Amino acid sequence: MSSDYAARGGETADGEHSEVWDVVVVGAGPAGASAAHAAASAGRRVLLLEKAELPRYKTCGGGIIGPSRDALPPGFELPLRDRVRAVTFSLNGRMARTRRSRRTLFGLINRPEFDARLTEAAQRAGAELRTGTQVSRVEQHGPAVPDRRTVAVVLSTGETLLARAVVGADGSASRIGAHVGVKLDQVDLGLEAEIPVPASVAEDWAGRVLIDWGPLPGSYGWVFPKGDSLTVGVISARGQGEATKRYFEDFIARLGLAGFEPSVSSGHLTRCRADDSPLSRGRVLVCGDAAGLLEPWTREGISYALRSGRMAGEWAVRIAEAQDGVDARRQALNYAFAVKAGLGVEMAVGRRMLSVFERRPGLLHSALISLPPAWNAFTGITNGSTSLAEIVRNHPMAGRVLSGLGRP
Repeated sequence: MSSDYAARGGETADGEHSEVWDVVVVGAGPAGASAAHAAASAGRRVLLLEKAELPRYKTCGGGIIGPSRDALPPGFELPLRDRVRAVTFSLNGRMARTRRSRRTLFGLINRPEFDARLTEAAQRAGAELRTGTQVSRVEQHGPAVPDRRTVAVVLSTGETLLARAVVGADGSASRIGAHVGVKLDQVDLGLEAEIPVPASVAEDWAGRVLIDWGPLPGSYGWVFPKGDSLTVGVISARGQGEATKRYFEDFIARLGLAGFEPSVSSGHLTRCRADDSPLSRGRVLVCGDAAGLLEPWTREGISYALRSGRMAGEWAVRIAEAQDGVDARRQALNYAFAVKAGLGVEMAVGRRMLSVFERRPGLLHSALISLPPAWNAFTGITNGSTSLAEIVRNHPMAGRVLSGLGRP
């Protein structure tokens, strides 16, 4: 159905005319803003819904690696707080070594500022934004849905919006993900603090991050400098809340930062999709955290959000144009195939890396601080010149080593 129909409006079950949007996107984080930008750039009428008021805080390290940079809207200027050219690796506080690069490895941003700018880019492309808007559910059948080419988006206020396609990008506790039936096989707990520091401390960290391989299986901590503050956090498997909290407190104390009062302290659950988890249902797609799309080992999610969001927006346009359910399902399946062929392959390699890391963190640490191929792989992944999947694909021995080390 073309956007001409949406401009004329549709007819509800009770005979009253209501505006029908081509695409409604739920959630204005990186995934949702990217989806809205892609759909609006295609000339469609797009409504972007966000339950909070922008800018709003989001628990996130804020690292922008090469794949994130390459997935940004054309002309987008990153609000970088720092450029990283050095990484200090440590193994639960021991065996610390700093590796340096002549090239920028990745950039650091504050999420409230970054997300707000992405949303502004979507608005410049033509999307309409509504903040302070909570979505209760979506319906694809029933009295609220005037025809089979329409999805009803029901707000907490009782208002119903109509759309030809819906993109769910409403975070890891997604209501739209629940509608689609997203299944998860990995849930981790991240704890983070934003710590303002004196100029002398900030200067010591400028251009350098710390990655500490932690004491719990699959855990690690980080320090990301952002001007006059440090983002400090740890992550480990859910179910080890008390141990994760102790690691976080010990990590901050070990760094000599316990005497500084955080401006923000927060926690967040990250969730990875199961291999057979759906990415769509009818005319509804999910992307980013709502789909459980993130790298299982590092739990890096911004690049996955930007890339899957852009794809979701592009395929939502095709679903909005679909004349019947068969064509809509075909386009949704094409979206799922594209995600699995790209991001899904990267996630599979990330799971193998996590398995190795959980069993042999010391081996990984030693490789990164002493073996040039390991450091070159790390720099290539962060600056975007390669990926874990490409390394395994182009170097079969690397894949065999990962498989062998990951076995019990």
